[in-house]
Amino acid sequence: MASAPLPLEAAPIAFGTDGWRGVLGVDITVERLLPVAAAAAAELAAAAPEGLSSREVVIGYDRRFLAPELAEAICSAVRGVELEPLLASSPTPTPASSWAVVERGALGALVITASHNPPEWLGLKIKGPFGGSVEGDFTRRVETRLAAGGITVPQPGELQRIDVLGAYLEGLRTKVDTAALAAGLQRLGLTVIVDPMHGSAAGVLPALLGEQAVASGAIREIRSGRDPLFGGNPPEPLAPYLQELITAVRASTAAGQPAMGIVFDGDGDRIAAVDERGRFCSTQLLMPLFIDHLARARQLPGVVIKTVSGSDLMQRVAEDLGRTVLEKPVGFKYIAAEMLAGEVLVGGEESGGVGFGMHLPERDAPFAALLLIEALVEGGVPLGQRIDALQQRGGGAAAYDRLDLRLPDMAARARLEALLASTPPAEVAGLPVQEVIRTDGVKLRLGPSHWLMLRFSGTEPLLRLYCEAPAEERVAAVLTWARQLAEQV
Repeated sequence: MASAPLPLEAAPIAFGTDGWRGVLGVDITVERLLPVAAAAAAELAAAAPEGLSSREVVIGYDRRFLAPELAEAICSAVRGVELEPLLASSPTPTPASSWAVVERGALGALVITASHNPPEWLGLKIKGPFGGSVEGDFTRRVETRLAAGGITVPQPGELQRIDVLGAYLEGLRTKVDTAALAAGLQRLGLTVIVDPMHGSAAGVLPALLGEQAVASGAIREIRSGRDPLFGGNPPEPLAPYLQELITAVRASTAAGQPAMGIVFDGDGDRIAAVDERGRFCSTQLLMPLFIDHLARARQLPGVVIKTVSGSDLMQRVAEDLGRTVLEKPVGFKYIAAEMLAGEVLVGGEESGGVGFGMHLPERDAPFAALLLIEALVEGGVPLGQRIDALQQRGGGAAAYDRLDLRLPDMAARARLEALLASTPPAEVAGLPVQEVIRTDGVKLRLGPSHWLMLRFSGTEPLLRLYCEAPAEERVAAVLTWARQLAEQV
């Protein structure tokens, strides 16, 4: 995939839905990163809940170019505001840093990562003492600190490293019986092929399921080595970037060894899957399975939270099981806020972020993968069959796709935003719009399991187009219509 043209000027420092991100060497430089890290750490200390006396800040990082080195650098910024940085001893999934915060009772974590963004990007995520992403009010206060200026002198010192990954693996083993999962996969005769997309979740699932599962072929990994270019594509769990995994799953199944695929994004907080037939399964299909497993088989309490871009199937399955469904804007911070406020069964985004009420208020893809395997072992049938049954129970199958459309510039974005705000379309690809929903962006409902949503990225001149429809052909037609609308403005 060709990279976007390199910006000639750095963008203003602004936090999006989960952190501050930009192009490495343009937006993200040591000179800009150090004061951001200092301001974030100072705000973690200032906002610490009553009774939290810790001065520790966990520093995590992914496998991107210069991520380990920049993580070391921001340790000096944390010392500069008289706090104690604890540097991860290896690249780790972002939820591992959140786990370390909770386990140690730390102030929070700063994680050097650009998550699923293109290879030339890098960034900083902030995790609070509760083990999840901080909210918008917090990041606005960080931005206020930066605007106010002041001198914070980075303080060199000896690096204190901690085994963030090891503690995280031990923690997950207390939540799920991984030995039983490995045995269950062998009983099913199912191979799990894991694609960490060269990211920091590499090795996690094989380590959790154990050497015997690896030796027996119950689990194996592809694309597990570090590659800061991620094979030339963003490390995002979308079908166009997963052809190697899809091919491997189909080949294994065709050879008589049924297989499924599990994929993690670049920093291990998003998940997707590939069923035994090679069908890509985003969280639009996985969330209904999690809802069914946790509510029916595990009988855990709590409401279900979906974002406005989530499939209607999530709501139908949840309501069939007697669960209340809350619909929120896109961004896991909205789901995390509900997790902190009340009892939640599961909350998820269409883009792969899933969190669970009995775990962290955080997206955690390896933990989600364990529960996915647990659901399949409990049900005794492969992923595709399980999803097909849920769809039939929920009123029939539906298709879904998302298209990311890069706009010429921010001015083009502003024109389209103004048009959608003043005169949203009354008809989409030949069907009348039944309802306009403005929870986040503009969602145009056309019928049951049939809608188009237009939403702008928080960090780029990028328009995200989402569509669910009764058939793939209809999804393609609606997305083509939406693309033409955007290009005409």
